[in-house]
Amino acid sequence: MSGPTAIIAEDEPLLRSELKDALAVLWPELEIRAEADNGVGAIRALEAYAPEVLFLDIQMPRASGLEVARVASGRCHVVFVTAFDQYAVAAFEQGALDYVMKPFSMSRLSTAVARVKERLENAPANLEPLLAMLGDKGRPQRSFLRWLSVAQGKTVRLITTDEICYFQADNKYTLVVTASSQSLINKSIKELVDELDPEVFLKIHRGTLVNVNAISEIHRDLRGRLTVRLKKRPESLAVSASYAHLFRQM
Repeated sequence: MSGPTAIIAEDEPLLRSELKDALAVLWPELEIRAEADNGVGAIRALEAYAPEVLFLDIQMPRASGLEVARVASGRCHVVFVTAFDQYAVAAFEQGALDYVMKPFSMSRLSTAVARVKERLENAPANLEPLLAMLGDKGRPQRSFLRWLSVAQGKTVRLITTDEICYFQADNKYTLVVTASSQSLINKSIKELVDELDPEVFLKIHRGTLVNVNAISEIHRDLRGRLTVRLKKRPESLAVSASYAHLFRQM
């Protein structure tokens, strides 16, 4: 019988290596299926490998550990790896998961491993109440949508918002356009406006949101009508009169 499986999500290479080596000593039957150095990579690894345990750093680039934990909630057992006491103490008192402080000690990691082994017999905990509490303490500023899940046949592809050139309404769905792909999601433009960073995604038409970082130039025709030209896409996007004021400085 094969042993339990795990993922390590830690953005510091040295600590990630130390943690992997320590787990090899303390829990030799544990199979490390993947390692991730950012939050999006951790989410992709969760989707790809469905591990039983996730060792998760709270502070990571591209998507925070709290965002990753939200995806992992109810799907695998989570051990936070953190340098921040307020997170660790709250997580420990909640009892839904364990934590290891950085720099970690073998004795503390051994305790965490023992607790996780006991919990493997039970279903992974629902972390939503805990994450709401940690979010209030650790992220006082509003958090915007950072990635989207897009179904492609029997697989799920994760697209980060910084990859997206624009969104365009398409009947009951919304077209997500990157430099090299187009996909449909079951989210309206109105929902996306509420969830995306307004400093990054501009609404230029009733049915169009464009990533400002994807814009190469704004073109004005002889009648004063504006179109957006993109860096990595051949098509141009019309700017309706209602949103022309966004480019008034031209």
